[in-house]
Amino acid sequence: MTAPALCTEQDLVAALSTVLDPELDAPITELGFVRSMTIDDAGVVVHLRLPTAFCSPNFAYLMAADALDALRMVDGAGEVRVLLDDHHDSDKINAGLAADAGYVGTFGVEAEESLHELRRTFLVKAHAAAMERCVEAHLKHSDLSVDDLHKLTLGDLVPGKEKEALLRRRMRIGLSMCPASRVVVDDAGRRLLPEQVPMRLRFAKSVRISMEGNAHFCRGLLATRYAGSESVDGTPRIHDVRTRSSR
Repeated sequence: MTAPALCTEQDLVAALSTVLDPELDAPITELGFVRSMTIDDAGVVVHLRLPTAFCSPNFAYLMAADALDALRMVDGAGEVRVLLDDHHDSDKINAGLAADAGYVGTFGVEAEESLHELRRTFLVKAHAAAMERCVEAHLKHSDLSVDDLHKLTLGDLVPGKEKEALLRRRMRIGLSMCPASRVVVDDAGRRLLPEQVPMRLRFAKSVRISMEGNAHFCRGLLATRYAGSESVDGTPRIHDVRTRSSR
């Protein structure tokens, strides 16, 4: 009998790196939110942690649910369990995840909006921040004037990390990926009048600064909360206890 397919530690970490904090638009692996991972012959158990015990329950659930979905997509992962530690709603969230109850099923009447609506709210903010970063990078490396930003198209952008990030976020919220599409658009992807562009970019910049500031603050809180007890540099503790024998 042939041995079962076995995923690698790197496969699992790579899957978790696709999961983003919805408010900070940063991978949970980079933020240090993945506390540990244990892999055995049955599957994988991942423990998550957050900067405080009172982080928003809906954000916490969204990250944990996305982590569960990402790990289940890894070939050879086996049974997957994701547990949230040290949160005031840990028991409720962990029970909901284990039962595949969904967001509303987990929180019941406490769920103020659907998970889809919550996710889109933060994807739209992430797009605004990525748009502003992309425009600023383009202005530094081109002769385009601020007055002509309303004409800037996706095809005009120089390939690079800023453009890649913008395109990923446009794709996730269903905006046009056509090279002729305008870069500076509203949340629905509609092009703006020239006089509307400066206000849109000022708003997008405020969103970007808020997200970056919150990410820095959360890293500081996490380091303080777990100071001296374990690593908070983004590297989870990994325990691989598989026998790797044939079944």
